[in-house]
Amino acid sequence: MKPQRLIVAGLLLAAAALAVFLFVVPRFSQTPTLSGYVEGEPLYPASPLSGRLVSINVQRGDSVTTNQPLFAVDPSQGGAARDQAAAELAAARALAADARRGQRPAELGVIEADVAAARAQLTQAQKNLARVQPLAEAGAASRAALDIAVSARDTASAAVRAAEKRLQAAKLGGRADQIQAADDRIKQAQAGVAAAEARLTDLAPVAPAAGRIEDVFFQAGEWVPANQPVLSLLPTDRVRLRFFVPQKQVSTYAIGREISFACDGCATNMKATITYISSRPEFTPPVIYSREARDRLVFLLEAQPAPDEILVPGLPIDVTPLKASRRAATK
Repeated sequence: MKPQRLIVAGLLLAAAALAVFLFVVPRFSQTPTLSGYVEGEPLYPASPLSGRLVSINVQRGDSVTTNQPLFAVDPSQGGAARDQAAAELAAARALAADARRGQRPAELGVIEADVAAARAQLTQAQKNLARVQPLAEAGAASRAALDIAVSARDTASAAVRAAEKRLQAAKLGGRADQIQAADDRIKQAQAGVAAAEARLTDLAPVAPAAGRIEDVFFQAGEWVPANQPVLSLLPTDRVRLRFFVPQKQVSTYAIGREISFACDGCATNMKATITYISSRPEFTPPVIYSREARDRLVFLLEAQPAPDEILVPGLPIDVTPLKASRRAATK
């Protein structure tokens, strides 16, 4: 063999050995880390009533603070219910005041008419419920329509009981019972006003906690069905880390201890506090983010400037293992 070929072969062998050394040795010299990922539990604010979305105050990627307005659904339907409840409360208070002034003979006929009217309303509500319930069970009517029919039946039934109690008190001359019935009607009307106002408030919800808007499903002007999420909100306090510790090292970890972790594109030397330790082991993590496989992972990115860096759910992380305490090491 010619000397030139020997030299070329030697150089090739040396290059191959150098490549193997540069590729393999750093992997063995890497600091061991624990694999994990970021997990988030978003909230889905919705409206309890169907209606037109009149305003949307946030967009995807926005950071929000606690009690910041999110969106508003047309309040006309809820406002009408609130006004009706307020009118019923005023009428109940007027009846209670009249009961305390003393019974007049001419009022007995009026009370009997109220009882007849209340019974007629109850009959109509029962017929409506009997019509809607089979449709709802067959899927031809919405659950909201069935709830409205049941609520109307219950309200009419309560009105009949109150009217009959007033009539009985008037016939027997029991002023104390009549006054008590009037007071009960006031409490019922007050509950109706409170429920209507709460539902009206739910038509324009605010952020329950600080966080980030992950997605917006409707825009202003669109029709929003009842109980359909309008947007997705990821609160800051509902973002957590999930990582996996070998069973030989799990005794080193305890709830309340602080760990250090890192992720691609994140700030350095980030800290977290352990809040949960599983009571059951598993052979492998449900999702494995290894350093070798990370280069093959892809993520859809959307840039949105923010004053504070927010961890993205699904992002792989590297957790620095904790060192065993002296107490654990002596066991």
